[in-house]
Amino acid sequence: MAEIINVLTQRTEIHRNRSWKIQLISILLSMFFTVSANSQPDSLSFYLETAAKNNPLVLQRFTEYETALQRTAQAGALSDPELSLGVFLSPMELVSGSQVADIRLMQMFPWFGVLRYAKDEMSMMAKAKFELFRDARLQIFFDVQRTFYELYKIRKEISISEKNIEILKTIERLALVKFKAASPENSGAPSSTPSLSPGVSQNSNSGSASMQSMGNNGSGSGITSVSQTSPPMQTGQMSSSSGNSGLADLYRIEMESGELEYNVSLLKTRADNISAQFNNYLNRPAGSPVLTPEIIVPDSLGISILSASDSMLANNPMLNMLDYEKQSIEARKKMVSRMSYPMVGAGFNYSLINKNVMSVTPMNGRDMIMPMVTITLPVYRKKYNARKAETELQRTAASQSYSATSNSLQMEFYQELRFYNDARRRVKLYENQLQLASGSLDLLMKSFSVSSSGLTDVLRMVQQKLEFELKQIEAIADLNISVAKLRRLGNLEINGNKI
Repeated sequence: MAEIINVLTQRTEIHRNRSWKIQLISILLSMFFTVSANSQPDSLSFYLETAAKNNPLVLQRFTEYETALQRTAQAGALSDPELSLGVFLSPMELVSGSQVADIRLMQMFPWFGVLRYAKDEMSMMAKAKFELFRDARLQIFFDVQRTFYELYKIRKEISISEKNIEILKTIERLALVKFKAASPENSGAPSSTPSLSPGVSQNSNSGSASMQSMGNNGSGSGITSVSQTSPPMQTGQMSSSSGNSGLADLYRIEMESGELEYNVSLLKTRADNISAQFNNYLNRPAGSPVLTPEIIVPDSLGISILSASDSMLANNPMLNMLDYEKQSIEARKKMVSRMSYPMVGAGFNYSLINKNVMSVTPMNGRDMIMPMVTITLPVYRKKYNARKAETELQRTAASQSYSATSNSLQMEFYQELRFYNDARRRVKLYENQLQLASGSLDLLMKSFSVSSSGLTDVLRMVQQKLEFELKQIEAIADLNISVAKLRRLGNLEINGNKI
């Protein structure tokens, strides 16, 4: 970088004119933006650009558009001229010679305006193909954003679940210390309960197997049933009941940890599937790494809802495509109307004549050229009337299709707008709920570390905190997906770039 700057500085000293300074500034700016773009090769903008360049469906739509452009030039061209050649096997005797061959060239010309309107029709159809290309690109952009946010959501769910597993392990260690402190060995009362302590200290595997045989899935109702089935404490059985309660606490913690670990394994499998789908949109190998940021902030439309709705009706590629199709049908109607008029052909006939030795006329052996004019007679009017009726019906169908598509897009827009507003409310709600749950969990953890009760409250608050964190991530992802869908419907901008 320093060498490049030195070279540019030397050139600046040599060339002092204003145009060179402008070029130099342009080079520096292009270098800066190039470095900035290369510094984030796995950002969402990079993935969108890759999908636009490599997605097979987008490339197919663009190829179809280029194909339609080639048809425009074909439609505006005249039909090929007709050349006919006739040779007499035996020369035909004429007064002034003998004819040996006959050559005819003819060019047909349609009525005025037929070629122009045919070219207009193909031009409108090419523009409709381009709108299909734009629609495919918008859809791929939306699919990339949707899968990107879904992958981010799942990965955050995995991260949050793993953090909560660590919290449960911390609670398990505290409960194990309390269990050992409340065991008969420390209280001095003889009992067979101490034999359970070594089994519990070995990562609580035996406790997990016992709870699986009971068919409990670690839900809140399962926790309540364990606490309710404990026998009431008697005065003479205080130490034994305390030890049993501590062992039940450890079992409950293992149930919660086991369920979270199972959910994490399911989420990892789902994340692999979504990552493969994401790479499919980018036309990359399914196992290619996909990086997601650690934090995604809630997105916004950037414009008012009314402006977004107006942009949808003005810039939506499907509506534009139907409008171009309607214009192409209008051009076809005018073309069909003029095709019902006669076609005119112009050409000439050239007769090759050899000399006759017996003739002394001045025309002896002189070739003959005969200008020719041909005209078609469109007397069968039914087919032309049927073509006019066909184009009129096609125009009516195109107008009806435009209205139906417009109504469907408006309904889809306002439905997605409802999801967008709901996601915004959920983001604010769970942000506040998460702050309250985090504060409550800190207080309960401190209380649990110094007392022998409150494990059920701690577990319940851990579950609530986990639920609020997951719902907050889900709300942010849903909000950004709704924004992406609204932008896709309205052909709005992403980070200042037109999509």
